[in-house]
Amino acid sequence: MQTHLQTAEKPIEILLVEDEPGDAYLTSEALKSARIINRLHLVEDGVEALAFLHREGSYSDAPRPDLILLDLNLPRKDGRQVLAEIKNDPLLNSIPTVVLTTSSADEDVLQSYNLRANCYITKPVDLEQFMSVIKATQEFWLSIVKLPRPPA
Repeated sequence: MQTHLQTAEKPIEILLVEDEPGDAYLTSEALKSARIINRLHLVEDGVEALAFLHREGSYSDAPRPDLILLDLNLPRKDGRQVLAEIKNDPLLNSIPTVVLTTSSADEDVLQSYNLRANCYITKPVDLEQFMSVIKATQEFWLSIVKLPRPPA
């Protein structure tokens, strides 16, 4: 069975907002094994994330992401602030945003969903479990879900 995404000509553009190099590397490696062609763009803080999304400065040629993987605990601008700005911007709010963070605190989960996160995932500490979670996330968001694609 082929999905719309498997026949799409353009790769799926993924923006990873992650300040921890090890987690960024592991996420990148897990996404490389995707059955769906994707391009991963990495920014390391909330200010960079918003510059990328608004195509400002060195990100003037940045593609519009089809999916955002967002850490909460970021330098310069917190992930909660970034999520609020994304979901309050009519040009960005349709981009599925997955919170991918180490926090399992109930208040972070509730606040993220109140800010209209599409999904909240707590990163496992165990390497094998971390890779498994990323692969499951990738399978769901890149193979099962039909992502909104703006008209060409």
